[in-house]
Amino acid sequence: MRRVSTITVAGISTAALAFTLSACGSSSTESSGGSGKGVGLAFDVGGRDDHSFNESAARGVDKAKKDLGIDNKMMTAKNGETEADREQRLNSLAEAGYNPVIGVGFNYAKSIEKVAKDYPKTTFGIVDSVVPGSNVDSITFGEHEGSYLAGVAAALKSKNHKVGFIGGVNNALIQKFQAGFEQGVKDTDSNVQVTSQYLYPNNDKGFNDPAAAKDKAKGMLDSGIDVIYTAAGLSGNGSIEAVAGQKGAWAIGVDSDQYQQPGLEQYKSSILTSVVKNVDVAVYDLVKSVKDGKPLTGEHKYLLKDDGVSLATSGGFIDDIKDKIEAAKKKIVDGQITVRTSP
Repeated sequence: MRRVSTITVAGISTAALAFTLSACGSSSTESSGGSGKGVGLAFDVGGRDDHSFNESAARGVDKAKKDLGIDNKMMTAKNGETEADREQRLNSLAEAGYNPVIGVGFNYAKSIEKVAKDYPKTTFGIVDSVVPGSNVDSITFGEHEGSYLAGVAAALKSKNHKVGFIGGVNNALIQKFQAGFEQGVKDTDSNVQVTSQYLYPNNDKGFNDPAAAKDKAKGMLDSGIDVIYTAAGLSGNGSIEAVAGQKGAWAIGVDSDQYQQPGLEQYKSSILTSVVKNVDVAVYDLVKSVKDGKPLTGEHKYLLKDDGVSLATSGGFIDDIKDKIEAAKKKIVDGQITVRTSP
């Protein structure tokens, strides 16, 4: 399955779901239709309603339920979890008969590798990491390529010639976002200054701390930066809020088309665009493959050329530079531009 346009992603309204504490107290659980077999989805910190990464995965499950009639159970991680916590969550889903069982986020890599061996007849999926195993679908994306296009947009839209990047956690994955963004900015206008900062060096709370992102964004705005791209999951909502309070400033969203997110409705006039990472498509692909009896396994990359990542045009704020963005996209797809994966 693939998006119709590489720079247009339709918004899908967020379904309201109830959150309840699990018996073990280590996660929250959302259920649909009881304990019957279906998709088991293990969210990263921030949960379904992060309006970003986890939300995109949830849309894939929602579509599977609507189109294929497949039930689901969703569970959410909390800050400061251990490997044992993640293993317990995955084990509980697999033991209950859910298939596939999907870990949303690289933090599930080690636990997926371990648990998948114990349930060889269950298909497991891992988003943002590559895990060995004959029953594991490793789903990765071209975040750096989508971020390059965001850099092009930022450079062209910044009036102060100063733009910023905020990452949730300083790790290899988020550095891909940073690297692509910085390269896109500099290739477009070498005179534009790029400032990149992180909320935490190695604490996953960086994806679940909107207050920290808001403070970081305020500091950037005070220094004259007028376009801020944030790759930090739920934390990014705080950055967007700060940008919305600054006249003439723009926020660039991530993972989902954040202009279309109901929870960010009051800030959407300040959301220039979003780097959309089609986790929903990948999740749906995996679920359908299991239903069809031909489960996907191995590594599957969702790149710019596959419409695996894209740049949203909601709001029409980048319509005037659409041709330049398309030109940059074509160069990446054709191999004229190789986007770096590290700063």
